[in-house]
Amino acid sequence: MIARCEGSSWNAPVEGQERSAIANHVQIVAGPQARCLLHRSRSPTNKWAALVIAALAGGPQRHSELVRRIAGVSQKMLSQTLRTLERDGLLTRTVTASVPARVDYALTPLGHDLFPMMVAIKTWAETHMDRVFRARAQFDAR
Repeated sequence: MIARCEGSSWNAPVEGQERSAIANHVQIVAGPQARCLLHRSRSPTNKWAALVIAALAGGPQRHSELVRRIAGVSQKMLSQTLRTLERDGLLTRTVTASVPARVDYALTPLGHDLFPMMVAIKTWAETHMDRVFRARAQFDAR
């Protein structure tokens, strides 16, 4: 059983409910699991989450280290992103009793599984962005 995705209008229909042709197409393109994970701006596909996952791929880091490594991220946005990734099972938060308390973040096996796909998307973008920019310019010139 798939849990409902809170706040999403993309949940599977109630049993017996008719679906439109468009809804059936969307179901084929992205099933409920994918829609649930990807529909929110705080999903692992957003820019900050991708940068956090990339930063943690090399090993555990503290919040302050992540702030220094990820240019432009505010402490608030980083905290929200870390909390969301922890909730989704992509990273762990470990508190070590000391003065001051030490908090380390590390990718889980699930997070490590996701990282190669993110590298592939980055590689694709670096290889093809000139074509994307040309297509945008052609589109905008119409």
